[in-house]
Formats: sequence, C-alpha cells, structure tokens
Amino acid sequence: MDFIAEGIQKGIISFDDDQKNITYHLKDAKKRRFTDPEEKVQAEIFCRLVLEYGYSSKCITINETVTMGASKKEADIIVYNDDSLSQPHIVVECKKEDVSEAEFRQAVNQAFAYAHALAGTTKFIWVTKGDKDEYYKFDKDTNKKEEEADIPHFGFDVTPPFKFVKGKKYIAKSSGNIWQEPQTPYGAPKKEIIFDDLETIEESDLIRIFKQSHDALWAGGELNPSQAFDELDKLIFCKIWDEKNTDKGQPYKFQIYRNETSEQLKKRIEELYNEGKKKDPEVFNKPIDLTAERIQTVVRYLQKINLNETDLDSKGKAFETFLGTYFRGEFGQYFTPRVVVKMMIDTLPITNEARVLDTSCGSGGFLLYALDKVREQANAKFDKDNPREAVQHYTHWHEFAEKRLFGIEINESIARVAKMNMIIHDDGHTNVIAFDGLHPIDYIRSTTKNQGFSPESFDFIVTNPPFGSIVKQSEKSYLQVDKSTAPYYDFALKEVNWIDGAAKGKHLATGRENQSTEILFIEQCHKFLKEGGYLAAVIPDGILTNSSLQYVRDDIERKFRIVAVVSLPQTTFTHTGAGVKSSVLFLKKHPKTDTDKIRSTQDDLKEQVAKELKLEETYKKWEAEKREALKPLLKLKDEASQTKKDEINEQFNEKWNNLYDEIAETYTQRKQAALQNYPILMAVAENIGYDATGKAIAQNDLPDISSELKRFIESIEKGDRSANFC
Repeated sequence: MDFIAEGIQKGIISFDDDQKNITYHLKDAKKRRFTDPEEKVQAEIFCRLVLEYGYSSKCITINETVTMGASKKEADIIVYNDDSLSQPHIVVECKKEDVSEAEFRQAVNQAFAYAHALAGTTKFIWVTKGDKDEYYKFDKDTNKKEEEADIPHFGFDVTPPFKFVKGKKYIAKSSGNIWQEPQTPYGAPKKEIIFDDLETIEESDLIRIFKQSHDALWAGGELNPSQAFDELDKLIFCKIWDEKNTDKGQPYKFQIYRNETSEQLKKRIEELYNEGKKKDPEVFNKPIDLTAERIQTVVRYLQKINLNETDLDSKGKAFETFLGTYFRGEFGQYFTPRVVVKMMIDTLPITNEARVLDTSCGSGGFLLYALDKVREQANAKFDKDNPREAVQHYTHWHEFAEKRLFGIEINESIARVAKMNMIIHDDGHTNVIAFDGLHPIDYIRSTTKNQGFSPESFDFIVTNPPFGSIVKQSEKSYLQVDKSTAPYYDFALKEVNWIDGAAKGKHLATGRENQSTEILFIEQCHKFLKEGGYLAAVIPDGILTNSSLQYVRDDIERKFRIVAVVSLPQTTFTHTGAGVKSSVLFLKKHPKTDTDKIRSTQDDLKEQVAKELKLEETYKKWEAEKREALKPLLKLKDEASQTKKDEINEQFNEKWNNLYDEIAETYTQRKQAALQNYPILMAVAENIGYDATGKAIAQNDLPDISSELKRFIESIEKGDRSANFC
C-alpha cells in the first residue's frame, strides 16, 4: 500500500502545491518540510499508525517536546492511549534510510531515553529507518527491555507473536495459544488483526538494502568484505527458500519473533539453511559462519521484503549492480557489460529446446539473459495469468532453466554468486559448477558428477573468457604433452611453421611451455559444441591481428565457419579498470567432414606450392652458399671480418624472407580459390551506450548491429548457399 497517497485521500495529511511541505492533521495541525529525508520516513509511519494499526490521529503527537533532566528534546512520534494525551503508549523514533548501523543503535538508545522520561510504566518502542524496523516493550520500573515482533494494534495492549504471514491472516478474538486479547480502551469495539504479508520493492531500494546488509556484516573490518558477501549470500538463500516453502496462512520463519533471543533466531535460520542445502546441495557446502547478533541484523533488513515476487528485472539488476560493484573492488572481476551481453544473446536463435553453456560464467550474466529470452518466448506463447496456460508457461522456461542451462566458473565464491543470481531470477542454478573450465570434459563430468557437461552436446556457447592469463605446462596436467598419446589440446603443441618445415625438412611439434587462457577456451568450446552449434565469445583483438597468432586463426578457419566479427570500442571495459581492445567473435562449428576436407585441402596446397617453388632445394642451395661464403671468415675475429659475416647473413635472410613472403602469398591465393568463399559480417561499434567512465550516453550502435546480425544468422540457418561451406 502507498500509505502517503492513502493518507492524503483519507485526509490525515496534506501537501502544499509545490510538495515541499507536509501538514499533519492532528489536534494542533503541524506543517513540516517534506524535503527532509527523515521527514519522509516519519510521514509514512504516521500514516501507517492510523491506516494500518488503527490509531486515531487525535491520539498522536509529532515532534513533541520531552523533558529529560535539564535538557529538552523532541520525540518524533508519540502514540497515546487516550484523547487527552495523558497515557503515552508507543514511542516512535524515525531516521532517514541511509543511516549507518551505529547511528541506528544511537536512535534505539534515544527512543528508550524518551520512554523513560515520559509518564507511565509500560510502553512500546518502534525505531525505524524505513527499510529496517526494531520493536521493543519497555518496563520503566524494572528497566526491562524485550524485543517484539511488532507494536500492538489499536485495541490491544500486547503484540502478536510475529509480523509477517504468507497471504496475510485475520485474527479475531485471539485465543490464549496465540496471544491474550485484553479489554479495548474507552469502549472501542474489538478489532481484527491483519498480519502483514511481504512487500515488493523498487530496484534502488533493493540495492540499498543489499549494501546496508553487507556493510552491517562487514562492520568496518570485523569481517573481511569477501566473507561478509559470502555469508550474506547464504542468508539471502535462506530468505528465498523460506518464501517459497512457507504454506499460505503460516508465519514466515525468516523474521523476528516476539520475545525470542538472537540465539533462538539463529537456530531457526540455520534450520532453514540446512533444509535448503538438502534440496540444493551444490549451492552451499559450508555452514553459516556468523554470530547470532549479525544474523539478527540481516534478518531485520530482509524480513519484510518479498524477493520472489519483486519484479524479476528489478531484483536481477539490483543484485548484479551490488555484486558488480563489490566484486570489481574485491576480486578484480571485469563482468561483461549488460549491453554487450544483450547484443550477443539477442543475436543468437536460442530457444527452450537448446542447450546453452558459458565456460567461464562469472556471476552468470549470459545465462540470465538466455533464461530471460526463453521466458519472453513463454510470455509470447502462453498467458501465465490464465490457469489453463500457466503450467505450460512455467514448464516452457523452467525445464530450460533446470535442464539446458549450464555454467562453469573457476572461482568458488563467484560460482556461488552465480547460483544465487540465478535463484533470485527464479531458478537456473542447478547446472552451475565451481570448476576449472579448461579441464578435460570427461574429468569435469566424473569429478562433479554432472553428466550434462558432455562433449559435442551444446547448441550455443556464449562466453567472455579471461584475457591475458597464462596456463603453464608445469602447473596444469591438461597442457602437458605425452609422446605416447595425443595431447588434449592441439594448442598445447608448438607446431613448426609449414614453410619452415618444408624448407628445412623438420615437422616435429613440441610441447608449449605455456598458453593463453583465451586461446585454450576457444578450443575447449569447440569440444563442447555440437556440429552446427554457435560460439559467441568476447576475445582480445590480438587473436585477430597479431602475426604470431596466425596458427590460431588457421585453426579457427578449419574448425568453424566464421559468422561475424563485431569490434567493440576501446572504452568497453575502461571504466572497470581493464583497457584491452576487444571484439565479439561469432562462429558456427563445422561438421567434422568439412573440417577434414579443409585440412586436407590446406595440406595439399602447401605441398603443391612448396614443390612448384622448389622451396626445399632452394633453401638448401642458399644455405650451402652461405656456409661456403662464411667458411674463410669463421676463424677471423677482427672487426672487418665480423662486418663481412653480418653482410653475408643479411643477404641470405633477405633472400629467404622474400621467398617466404612469396610462398605465403601464393598459398593464400590458392587457398582462397580452392575453398569456397562465404560472407562474413564485419561491424564496428563506435558507441555502446556509455562512455569511458561508465556514464550513460544516448548513442548505442549495438541494437542495430544485433538486428542485422540476427537476420544474417537466420539466412545461414535457412541454408543460404552463399552462407554455407561446401
């Protein structure tokens, strides 16, 4: 409910025309500045006291002066038991939403000080900052403080045992097993109590709650930020589990109960966590590692919000915004910008029947967009609000999420975040694993027990592999070369350049000491893909341009039909701290017969060109001439002799380089003629919706590129001859 709007309609508050001032319609009407953030919280609480809790505005004062010894202060709100304002019943202390935990604790102490200074013995206290509430019962004579689940509704001197019930619940004339209902004051009729259900909130509010919860756990260094994030993830998991598994009409377990200790709450939350782990054992494998007090703090932040019902896009963006900010600072992770992810997913013909993989999934951005794409397809086919179609709608996208969406992430903490990200988006976490995605596929399957990671089984792989990391042969078994068996990776071998091999008669490949991760991931993706499957990968431009990486481009040409190259601006990752110029490469895996045919054609052409240009005999002849010319100079050490040696070597190298270039050019021309050409879409995105600082700008070339590339891929899939390898 919008309590402010309802309060205006019911005439308990009003605003000036410019909305800068609010008037509370009390016994003595008060006008206050509504532009003050604290005043906005106070106004909503005032309206709730009247509209939700049933108190008359005649029994409420705003900013009443309270004498505290020699000083006087103003209490934000006091609710009285009578129209004469002689029996204080509830003290409310309001703070703005962004106050720290320390400031909030000060507000709690301030509220107790007001309660102690006011007349009367027993009072209830409500301390709030809008997105967090604490409730207490205070006995002035004994100075006893008891935490409550809520303040009492009008007509009750005691509070309910809990505040939030699934689907709400009406309690009329409560019995002793719930709570005792006293006689209502001054002849008022007995009232029904309506429990609250959880509320959906806006994206910005959810970001703030996530951040404040994390900051409360971090506590300025008592926990390190990484541990605080990990523990917050566990509690969010408990919250979502509780929402999904609480029966209608029953109280939620993830909330503060009346008169319970923090240890009792901790025990209940741990029971939730252990129940959830039985159903989803791969989400978390370690117990909650928080004190009871810290768990209680986070429960206070999260207890009132409904994560399952909050708008999917809003909660997804909120979680990603929060985790993106955090992980960039803590782990140096450079997540793929949403606009790039959207372009890549929008372009590909992914449906609910496809199997989709991200081999280095990070926080799960590509998987989430693939899931959202299939969910949108379900929305177009079925009316989810129609009972006859709701099951079909759910089955359409949920089976895809549960059985056809896969992710691998090497960092265990980030893999856990990816799972939580998927859970927050209504599922799809089942097949996200924490593992090194470069391990042999059979090893991944046997170690994780997940048989879904099968070779040659995926229709689409969409990924942004880590750039610039080096895998050393001495550290990773999958890069090691055993002479008795073929290596797992072709890119683990350092092949002799075919021109050098033909000239010198040496063709034996040797194992590489190391290899770049992005290069190995291209080969691993080929192993995972079905024939005809698509790979869309963000890659550093060096793979496309560096002469030393020609062997990588040759291998791509053999194994894939090159569909498109979309060049991204230099600023794509600048605001995240990474400055590597990159592009998005779209590839379609060739059938093995086509790859074999290309390889055979290439080998035949190399042999043909080498023979025609008499490569081996020419090289040997020049080498012999060079040795003969150098022979009389070998034993001479003077400067003139060294100069002559350098001249002879330079002449030989020049002739060899000229021949090398001629052979390479001849081979390229023959290859282009022998292998049927096909069109490749080349696009340059000069702007992608934000600048180098990450600030949004109006210009974004990616939607137009995506639209054109989507049509291009559709033509390939329809069998356009100009788009197929023959």
